[in-house]
Parts: sequence; C-alpha cells; structure tokens
Amino acid sequence: MKSWLPLLFAVWLSAVSGNNDHRANNHHHHHNNNNNNNRPNIIFVLADDYGYNDIGYHGSQIATPNLDKLASDGVKLENYYVQPICTPTRSQLMSGRYQIHTGLQHSIIHPEQPNGLPLDSPTMADKMKEAGYATHMVGKWHLGFFKDEYLPWNRGFSTFYGYLNGAEDYFSHKKAFSDGKEYLDLRDHKGPIHSEDGHYSTHLFTEKATDVVRAHDASKPLFLYLAYQSVHSPMQVPGEYKRKYDHIQDWKRRFYAGMVDAMDEGVGNLTKALKDKGLWDNTVLVFSTDNGGAVGDGGNNFPLRGGKGSLWEGGMRGVGFVSGGKLSASGSVNRELIHVTDWFPTLVGLAQGALNGTKPLDGVDQWDTINRGTPSKRTVLLHNIDPLNHKVGAPLYHDTFDTRVKAAVRVGDMKLITGAPGSGEWVRPPGRKRASGSGHHTSNDKNVWLFNITADPTEHHDLSDHMPGTVRTLLGHLQRFNQHAVTPHYPPEDKRSNPALHGGVWGPWQ
Repeated sequence: MKSWLPLLFAVWLSAVSGNNDHRANNHHHHHNNNNNNNRPNIIFVLADDYGYNDIGYHGSQIATPNLDKLASDGVKLENYYVQPICTPTRSQLMSGRYQIHTGLQHSIIHPEQPNGLPLDSPTMADKMKEAGYATHMVGKWHLGFFKDEYLPWNRGFSTFYGYLNGAEDYFSHKKAFSDGKEYLDLRDHKGPIHSEDGHYSTHLFTEKATDVVRAHDASKPLFLYLAYQSVHSPMQVPGEYKRKYDHIQDWKRRFYAGMVDAMDEGVGNLTKALKDKGLWDNTVLVFSTDNGGAVGDGGNNFPLRGGKGSLWEGGMRGVGFVSGGKLSASGSVNRELIHVTDWFPTLVGLAQGALNGTKPLDGVDQWDTINRGTPSKRTVLLHNIDPLNHKVGAPLYHDTFDTRVKAAVRVGDMKLITGAPGSGEWVRPPGRKRASGSGHHTSNDKNVWLFNITADPTEHHDLSDHMPGTVRTLLGHLQRFNQHAVTPHYPPEDKRSNPALHGGVWGPWQ
C-alpha cells in the first residue's frame, strides 16, 4: 500500500510547483541530453556458476563486501530463477524466450558443435541498439560462433571483448580441442588478442568494462553486459586472493573463495568507474548468476538441494539483485517470482525500446515489481522440458505429460519435477558438518516430485503422493507447454571446427 504514497506526493508536488521541467532539470549531470532523463544506463553483470551460499548476505563463509553493499542499497531478489546450466540462461537472457522455443533445451553449446541462439529473433542488445543505446559486451558469450552471423558483434553489440566458448584457462585464455591441444579463445570485435597471456581474466574483463565506461559518450545511454568467467572451473586465482581463505581446508573451496573475492573486487571497481564518470545516478545495475554453484568445483548452495545441472532449487534459484541510482526502491528484499527471461521485456522497457520483431516472449516486464514492490505478473514458470535426456521409470499417466521426461514447472507456490532431476543432495560447505538428508535416496525409477517451494524451499517434503490432483494439474501445464515446444537442436560435433585449421584461434568455421 505504501508504494503509491511517494507517487501521490510527487503528483501533488508538481501541481504545486506548476512546473515539471524545473524539477526534471535540477540535477546538472542530466543536462547532457534531456531526452535521456528517463532512459537509464543499464549494466548487466552475470557471474558464472555462482552458488546460493557463496554471497555474503546469504550467510556465506566467503566475504563479498562490494556485492553486499550494492545489494543492500538496492533490491535483493529472493524468489529469482535462472536455468541450471550456462547456455540456457544466457539464451533466455538475450532472447526473452524459453529454451523450448529456441531448441536449446538440452545441455549446452559445445566448442565443436555447429549450434547457436537462433537468428530468427532479435537479442536484447539488438533492441537496446535500436533504442539508441551504446551497446558493449565483455566476457563469456557461449551462444554459438560456428558462423559469423552468430558472433556477438553481429547480434547487437557494437563492441565485444572476451571469449566465445563456455570455459577456458583464466590466465592463458586457451581452451583445448578434443585432441587435447590448447588454442586461444580471446578476441574483440576486430580480431584475436594474443597479448594478454598471464592476465587473470577477472582483472582483464573488469579493466575492459571500466574502459568502456570511461570512454562512453554520455549523450547516449549505455548498455553494458559484463559476463565474468568467474567463478566457473578451472580453480584458478592469484595467490593474494586465496591467502585470505587459508583457514578453509578443502582446496577447491579455498580457491573458489579467492575467485569470488577477486570478482567482488572487480564489481566494486566497475561501480567506482560509473560513479567517477557521473553515470551512477542514472544507472540500473543488475547482478545475476547463470546457474547454481557447481558443488564438485568449490561452489555451494546450502541449504538448497542439489546444484548446477539439476532441477532442484540449488541448480536454479539464482543469486540476483538490482542496484543503481535510478532505482527508487532501496534496502528491500523482493520475494516475487522473477525469471531470467523477464530481463528482456523489463530492461528493453526501461530503455523505452520496442518489442516488435521478436517471436512471442516468455518473459514479463517486472520493473514495477522490482522498483515499487507490486505483485509479479508471473504465476507460472517453466523451468525446462528436455526430451533428449535419458528417460526414467514408467509414465505415471498415459493421457498427459510423460513423467519419464526430464522437466520441471512452477505454478504459484508449487513445483513439479519429472524424469531425472540430477543429484538431490544437501551439501554443506566444506568444513561444516556433513550433508544432511542422506536418508532421502529414492528408488531408481521414481520420476515425480512435488514441493510447496514457499513453505519448503529446501525441498525436504515431497508431496506428490499426498496431492495427486495438484500433480495432475501441473502435468497439464507441462503438457500444454510441450505442445508448442520446438524440436531440440543438438547437432553432432564438427571436426572442421578445429582451431588448427583457423589460425590457431577458436572462431567461426562454416
């Protein structure tokens, strides 16, 4: 109820002053271009494999002072969902569309695979550019590069600096081909970069992002997408970051904590650059992970169940917050249902861009929800349907969705999982007491789970046997989604992709 009071006050104030213009222009840094007053700079920072229990404000053993401060100055998203793995989240962020509508339902785009985010729909960057934004990307692409037209600078970004694959060495910026030979995967929109061997990627990408900010012509609004390599495996970090965590016995967790520390410092440096440039007051900064932490590579999602690659909450309930001077709300925790597809209409809407030319979006505009706390327009969320994953057990019913298929859907408070959801352990961070709930192992042919996520976010209480009607209702939702799903596109690997044939650098080969 309180959220409309400031609005009423503002309306009253403008009536009393009788002069809207004077109110809009009393901030000198807005003078560059009055047209931009309502069009914020939009900065999207995407971490890689960043776990639910790996940020300070979730009670982590890892300190993240910069992220914590940004989040507490802004809005923490505590009912926010991404996808369980890399390519799917990135594809949904850039397209605003579910994987079942882009053919990317299964796994990721592998280095040698001729695959990419379909060209039949504009990306978020296309829409930002069309709206008059300067568009820049730094970091990990992972949305396909087998042909030129799939490259980021042909998909709406005016500049790019980063890598095209899903993972690589943080120092050498190299990725191995299937024969074991390593090849460079670092380039900008002009060509390969050979001069950064030994430059830790978190530092390198932060520097490139701050360069973009410093060079920005403020007569245009800025859209910057910074997709860190951090904190994906391999476990690599300069020693000074790791030393703070010498007390952590588990070596992977110790490295991982240092990697988080370096990323937190990077986000702090980027924020400082925005403030130094005078852009912060008119900026919206979104921070998100692309999926849950990889439990085998130092990440942790406790008390959530499971991790990266799984349909349990630990794989998909994302670390996310919105900050920046353009945000009215501050210091709030948002528990409304928000999904990574929602950023497309939300941010393009903030940019006053048009949504024409896109195929039907699965995202909804959540700006009022984030900025003013109004209820989310989203009540249903398709997590995924993956018909290529191995099938489990027998179908529960023959007249609705096939429960052997790996899938999950959320309707209101309730979540249904079918098929093979992935490891469902509750893993405490190393050095704490061992995982709880080891008695929860189920039979190998079980293929249906139902949870009330609002009451039971840690997924300890499977309700599927007690609520058969709800199971059927949610299966009906999956069935309807499945009726308009496209066939998964998951082509075989193509040996012509070998970088040895292309100057020793990863890049287009068709």
